[in-house]
Amino acid sequence: MTRLVLFLGSMIGSTLAFVFVVVALVAGVTGLWPLLGAAAAGYFVAWPVALIVARRMR
Repeated sequence: MTRLVLFLGSMIGSTLAFVFVVVALVAGVTGLWPLLGAAAAGYFVAWPVALIVARRMR
């Protein structure tokens, strides 16, 4: 299950990081550090989501 979580975490992480950055851009955020923070937040939110998805797939 660890490999599945790692694979899903990387896929879901990149997707959620992109979504968080797009949401920040639509909200009017223009600075580099806030956008990097949004990307990091999306990536960190993805790991619990990946764990839940892997458990449901199992």
